[in-house]
Amino acid sequence: MEYLVVKWLHILSSTILFGTGLGSAFYMFFASLTRDTRVIATVVRYVVIADYAFTTPTIVIQPLTGLYLIHLAGFPLSSTWIVVSIALFFLAGAAWLPVVWMQIKMRDMAVTAAANGTELPQRYWTFLKGWVALGIVAFAALVVVFYLMVAKPA
Repeated sequence: MEYLVVKWLHILSSTILFGTGLGSAFYMFFASLTRDTRVIATVVRYVVIADYAFTTPTIVIQPLTGLYLIHLAGFPLSSTWIVVSIALFFLAGAAWLPVVWMQIKMRDMAVTAAANGTELPQRYWTFLKGWVALGIVAFAALVVVFYLMVAKPA
């Protein structure tokens, strides 16, 4: 029973991680395209909150449950699929950290622009391009991790 509980937590947290990331990216990107600073300020504020409330806890839960499942199942840590999964998880995390910093800066720029009734500065749009590029890297890495988690190829 212990294995099933940990596996359930691992799958649930990976679903929350992936779903929050994809949903946040969708809403923030399309809110930004409206160029309505009030909409953008509101959406980016909630994206930052979602990262703290949902993404951050799952980033902690994922490796803990994953490593414990590896231990319970008796898989060697040197298995190729495990090594690649861990490397890709770290790659996704390395992409996510600057994204979080950019989101906070973008939120602040949008809040200021909305309060002043001005357009967003060019820096917002520069950050958005980097945010999208890093988001694609993190998304692709997690898609492969999902595959490896399910398939466990030899």
